[in-house]
Amino acid sequence: MTDSHITAQTRHVEVDGARFAYRRWGNTATAQPPLLMLQHFRGGMDHWDPLMTDGLAQGREVILFNGRGVASSTGTPRTRIEDMADDAAAAVHALGLEKIDVLGFSLGGFQALDLTWRHPDLVRKLMLLGTGPRGGDPEMEPKALTTAPRPMPVFEDFEYLFFGRSEKARQAARAFWERRHARADQDPPSSQAVAAAQIEANMHYLPRVSEDDPFAYLRTIHQPTFILNGVHDVMVPTVNSFYMARNFPNAQLFIYPDAGHGAQFQYPQRFLHHAVHFLGEQG
Repeated sequence: MTDSHITAQTRHVEVDGARFAYRRWGNTATAQPPLLMLQHFRGGMDHWDPLMTDGLAQGREVILFNGRGVASSTGTPRTRIEDMADDAAAAVHALGLEKIDVLGFSLGGFQALDLTWRHPDLVRKLMLLGTGPRGGDPEMEPKALTTAPRPMPVFEDFEYLFFGRSEKARQAARAFWERRHARADQDPPSSQAVAAAQIEANMHYLPRVSEDDPFAYLRTIHQPTFILNGVHDVMVPTVNSFYMARNFPNAQLFIYPDAGHGAQFQYPQRFLHHAVHFLGEQG
């Protein structure tokens, strides 16, 4: 592996009139399929933690991906999660790939879940971080409702939204922030049009698929599934992870202590230990 999170070139693949930005690097001398990574609300490729992405790339290729209109991608931002998922599937096919693993964080988790549900033959394994199902519990903390959409979020916003409340958690937040900004040519921030479109998409995601059995559709997703959250997620309540774990036929659930929405950023080494084992597990 010669490239890294810091050095991987930003490339584009054109699908239906949009140029989707992506970065792809990692270990190609492996039987593991590439891991497609879908980011949180407004997030671009440099909102990932290099320690996390490079750690995952030791055993497989990783593909960081910006959806339609997000950050360095072009096109009109989507207002429905299922359309975002279909765009990701189309981009994967345009890259010549027949099988992937997919990891989604927060709103990216909504997309990863729909991608797996709508394109089951494309996905081998599914990883869902700080996210929830259609029709889950939407009750985020009131402060999160005003912090997350802020036009120019700052360190204190990420610290509140993603991390726990202890001094150790605050130290982890500062370390993540430094790693996150290590790359010189950072992705541009997403526009306010992206924020508005994704808020609308989130609202469409809230209603239940079925009132009688709202999570029945999860029981049709048979891919091995990895679910992670912090014990106190202020954005997507942690109980949603339990709803998913109880309904996916083949899921395992991790809840990290003293952590919030971005548990994988607070405990990157612990996450890598669990994630690498999950992705490499046979059967």
